[in-house]
Amino acid sequence: MVLERRGAGAMLVLTILFILSACGLLAFKSGAFDTDIALFGLGASLLIFLGYNLASVIFRHIDRITLVICFFLASVGLVTLVRLDMETAVRQLIWMAIALVVMFIAVVIVKRARDFGRLNYVMLALALGLLVFAFLFAETKGGARNWVSIGPVSFQPSEFAKVLFIIVSSYFFAANRGKWVTLGYVAFAGLCVIILVMSNDLGAALLFAGTFLIMFFAGTGKKLLTLLGLCVGAAGAVASYYLFPHVRTRVEIWQNPWMYPRTQGYQIVQALMAIAAGGMFGAGLGLGYPESIPVRTSDFIFAVICEEFGIIFGIITILMYLVFIIRGMIIAMNASTRFDALLVFGATCMLSLQSFIIIGGVIKLIPLTGITLPFISAGGSSMVACMALVGIIEGVAVKNGERDEREIRKAGGEVL
Repeated sequence: MVLERRGAGAMLVLTILFILSACGLLAFKSGAFDTDIALFGLGASLLIFLGYNLASVIFRHIDRITLVICFFLASVGLVTLVRLDMETAVRQLIWMAIALVVMFIAVVIVKRARDFGRLNYVMLALALGLLVFAFLFAETKGGARNWVSIGPVSFQPSEFAKVLFIIVSSYFFAANRGKWVTLGYVAFAGLCVIILVMSNDLGAALLFAGTFLIMFFAGTGKKLLTLLGLCVGAAGAVASYYLFPHVRTRVEIWQNPWMYPRTQGYQIVQALMAIAAGGMFGAGLGLGYPESIPVRTSDFIFAVICEEFGIIFGIITILMYLVFIIRGMIIAMNASTRFDALLVFGATCMLSLQSFIIIGGVIKLIPLTGITLPFISAGGSSMVACMALVGIIEGVAVKNGERDEREIRKAGGEVL
């Protein structure tokens, strides 16, 4: 426990030093000192410092390693965004502050709740309603119909639907609620995926489908049914290839983007060239050419990171996600109830799968789908949803810590 706290504290110091040094470097880049960038660096550092320490004081048993990893990843995003576009970076910092409040609320709710009971049916209807609403009324951006605008604010309903999806899935898999109820839930999950495919939101569809299958296996342990689900998903992917032209185009670009370097394959070609140009150690912060990378503040931000910070730094970023997954699995295994364990497992799987899908698409490991890189990409909806999932994980971690403390005190031991 003491070692974890010291390790998390050291990581926090390194994260703040990274922000201050990077923003200091960018502030002097043009020759004259840029006060706006310097103030942004101070503001970002202060937000992370206060967020970490407030969380540690209010929730003594919060998992500090998980929290500081999220802050490190967010700092990478903030530094990259301030290098790309100051206005976008400021908006992201504001959304991060809002997301921290959401995370605190999520911790309190999960800490006090058992399994949400019949409220899960309300959340099921709300998740489905959000996706249907987006399908009917959302604007099309980047080929996907997933943006809803209310006045000056735009958001993605699917981002909030995935938080509800995890809670509902955990509830239905935590206990045997009967064959027909389970079939109804499976139909709900399938309907979510179908709506997302019809909305051209292929990244979210893959994310929902993958998370559902992983949670289904974890919740039921039924290998044959999970295999059947994989076969149905594969059949659906093949059918989508022949039924939807945009799916077929994505696959063809993935197979050989160099056939269309100035048209359909332009995005992935520019991303791969940027990563190659950066090499192992990067071109240097502010010395790359990210202007040639499309959608550089969100979908392709990982390519910008690799170009300016280097492939080694990109690997370190991936390792941070892996450590996040390990911490999540540890918290899930220590949970007192099956619902809490599945809640953490699902939230961890959702975030890790999302990271794999977008990074895999950017480096041409899998066909590209338009989703954000958790904690790093610009986007208020994504940041709030990701921190809400972190709040779910941390809420169970706090539960675990309080339970262990009670047991230690009951045994007459001393709590460190």
